[in-house]
Amino acid sequence: MLANPEIGNLPAWVIALVAAGGVAAALSTAAGLLLVISSAISHDLLKKTLKPNITEKQELLAARLAAAVAVVIAGYFGINPPGFVAQVVAFAFGLAASSFFPVILLGIFSKRMNKEGAIAGMLVGLVFTFSYIVFFKFISPELNTAEHWLLGVSPEGIGTVGMILNFIVAVLVCKATPPPPEYIQHIVEDIRIPRGAGASVDH
Repeated sequence: MLANPEIGNLPAWVIALVAAGGVAAALSTAAGLLLVISSAISHDLLKKTLKPNITEKQELLAARLAAAVAVVIAGYFGINPPGFVAQVVAFAFGLAASSFFPVILLGIFSKRMNKEGAIAGMLVGLVFTFSYIVFFKFISPELNTAEHWLLGVSPEGIGTVGMILNFIVAVLVCKATPPPPEYIQHIVEDIRIPRGAGASVDH
């Protein structure tokens, strides 16, 4: 897309505008993801789970350290990418699909889904997908051929298999463990039915 103005022999100022728009889009996306990473680690992981007694100043420090670490890791993979852009995007979406998607879907449409099932499903899907990608891309890249892939699925598409495993494990674990509290089930009902909506009518 960025090369299209130059291919079309458009003026230099049009090429510059398109390039500036592409850079701005990339930076805004990166900044948003960086804020999500830092707040997830400092607030959700530390404040809400591991260290609930930390002060706001310590929470802010943890957020800054998490952002710095994320920038270093992103910079390293930017200099030494594991593949071309489409491959890296496929890896990212595969990891997201195998970890977050089943839990979000089940959390909305199943009142029986509990934290044990969600955590177990996410761990299984994420560990499986991540291990598969690391094995074929970093540990044994010489084996990265169709004859060695599981079910003929490449590392770029293995997120689908991880997502299915996530669904299966999450459902099995949630059925074998106690249901979520009553107020959580009411929250799920509120998500399904907008506030102030009347009863459904059969036409």
